[in-house]
Amino acid sequence: MFSSFFSTAPPVDSKAPNLFPVSESSDLLGELKAKDLEWTCAGGFVTETQIFYQFLKDGTMLMCQVIHSSIGLWYPTIQFTCKIYNPTTKETTWRSINVTNFVTAPPGLDKRSSKADQFSITHKPFSDDSHPEMYTIRANLSDDLQISLDVSRPSAVPGFKIGKGPKGGYSYFGSDQQKPDGYVVHRFWPRTKASGHIIQNGHAIAAEGHGMLVHAIQGMRPNLIASRWNFANFQSDAHGGVSAIQMEFTTLDTHGRHGPGSGGATVNVGSLVLGGKLAAVTAETRWSGEAQFVKAVMSRAHHLNPVHDPDTSYMQPTAVEFRWTGPSLLQGAEGSVDASLYLDVGSPSSPKGLIEKVDVLAEIPYVLKTMVNYVAGTKPYIYQWQDNVKLAVRGPDGIIPGLSEGLDIEGVLYTEASFIS
Repeated sequence: MFSSFFSTAPPVDSKAPNLFPVSESSDLLGELKAKDLEWTCAGGFVTETQIFYQFLKDGTMLMCQVIHSSIGLWYPTIQFTCKIYNPTTKETTWRSINVTNFVTAPPGLDKRSSKADQFSITHKPFSDDSHPEMYTIRANLSDDLQISLDVSRPSAVPGFKIGKGPKGGYSYFGSDQQKPDGYVVHRFWPRTKASGHIIQNGHAIAAEGHGMLVHAIQGMRPNLIASRWNFANFQSDAHGGVSAIQMEFTTLDTHGRHGPGSGGATVNVGSLVLGGKLAAVTAETRWSGEAQFVKAVMSRAHHLNPVHDPDTSYMQPTAVEFRWTGPSLLQGAEGSVDASLYLDVGSPSSPKGLIEKVDVLAEIPYVLKTMVNYVAGTKPYIYQWQDNVKLAVRGPDGIIPGLSEGLDIEGVLYTEASFIS
């Protein structure tokens, strides 16, 4: 108990970095290995999630998510959540259930698979060479909702993380990367193919379409990691398949380039699938107080013309904009790829494309809620929007003919803006 009095470790410089973002990695593309998508089910205060986002042929968005929440010495809470949104009828179906008898890995499988009494998600090879691997999702969420879905990855679109090796994808919090206070990690399949059906109220609905998969871990209390999150998922069947995705978080004042008080750093990772191939991976850090300028690699989300929303007390954007710039990954199509999209989301009194404003504390498990100490008077909210947009892209003609002159690619965008504090 007295060892600290005799410690010979040098004192930590109060101005030393205590954030080591994955977006500072010199290697943009780290192709996923099998272990990268395995469940870790780590102890401590860790939230791990596997999320499948799919757009069906009629524009319906289907989201299936497994959440594993560890809270210190408490037994972990595992949830399966599902959201179905039909943009034509504006009908939203939502289910969130605490599952029982969760297991990973199930017998005969590795930890990319999991099962519980209410669902199974199984990773396995796919017989079609054009889609070498897949997940099968089988879920019985209530008497009036069952999901049966096969989600496969195209061979020309490898899964990715930022940075190579087993620690690729990790951002670290704390002054010592070897013994961090916490971490965040993301791994992606940026373009997937879905087939199957949804049984809703006794009626079978064909579930054919495209989307993405993300496996993410927050290895620290979520209210200590970030004050804001942005997420974009654009998919189009044009030109053999197009995808543009982004995940971005902004730290609190506690973590930044120069230690506590230098926070507000923004960490963004993204990718572009063009012509049915992974064409670019992007990552960028924007440090608080430092001027922004045009760079060879850019990955940015912007909230435009924000206004006060009396429903949430946050400054809601009236439009969102996303930007990707990076070197082409495709042989024979060397050069820079640049893409952007813009979505008008309207005002709080006159919204456009709004699915829901999610009251996070109303959705998370009670035990988790009691352990996350939010500032009095603040409540985390997630704005969810979906609409048809155009992705403006420019790049080498070897990727898509005519791309050097610029193309406007029509597709559908699902985007989230999360306000944590």
